[in-house]
Amino acid sequence: METVVDLSEVTLVRGGTRILNSVSWTTRVGEHWVVLGPNGAGKTSLARVVAGRETPTTGTATVLGERIGATDPRELATRVGLSSQSVAQRIPGSEHVRSVVLTASWGQSVSFRESYDEVDTDRAGDLMAVFGIGALADRRFGTLSEGERQRVLLARALMADPEVLILDEPTAGLDLGARELLVGALQELTSDPASPQLILVTHQIEEIAEGFTHAAVMTEGRILAAGPVEDTITGVTLSRAFHLPLSAGRTDGRWWAHAPSRENRGSGTRGGAAG
Repeated sequence: METVVDLSEVTLVRGGTRILNSVSWTTRVGEHWVVLGPNGAGKTSLARVVAGRETPTTGTATVLGERIGATDPRELATRVGLSSQSVAQRIPGSEHVRSVVLTASWGQSVSFRESYDEVDTDRAGDLMAVFGIGALADRRFGTLSEGERQRVLLARALMADPEVLILDEPTAGLDLGARELLVGALQELTSDPASPQLILVTHQIEEIAEGFTHAAVMTEGRILAAGPVEDTITGVTLSRAFHLPLSAGRTDGRWWAHAPSRENRGSGTRGGAAG
């Protein structure tokens, strides 16, 4: 099966601090991945390396056959989409939603009176419709709710028709209703054979939509476990990552994790900390 992401002994040091510690990780065509772990585990830094926004200090990172650090980041940005708060922070609040989506085809955050082909405007319109934001096209980005912003960022990240789409904590700050709308959108993407490989970065297990096939659990700058989602998201693994006794499982297609009640602590459940 064709390799998409291939990291070998990747270390990232920033300001004297080792953020990633000898990370090796491979994804292949047809897989959709969740990168799970506590705050400070190195998830966002891993995402930035894969997206070509960071160059490893040591080790090698290859994405879609391109070596990170030896490839023009602007060229890689058309093949690897990134939706994150860092992207949102670069978009002026005065920018209209239609422009926020369209400018992604030029790799920009602000419109400078570029001209767009009909195919670009049609694609932007289709993406806005898919994520239920067509009616917001003439609204300014700064007036949107957090849920609306996240759906705009998803549409923007798909504008260049990437081969890989990285979603860095897309439901952060959303209320329950907005989160569920976004999880539904992710499920639509994973069920579409034409979708790019999705890499969802999160510390909330409940955000994992059906259709994600694989998971990597991180802690302290390294990957603790990686593989098929059913084998990787277990109470034993999550307990080691979060340094807390946890049980984990899936009900009606949705994942859950919690600390066992006092009465059940130590008895274990399917995938539980004691199992």
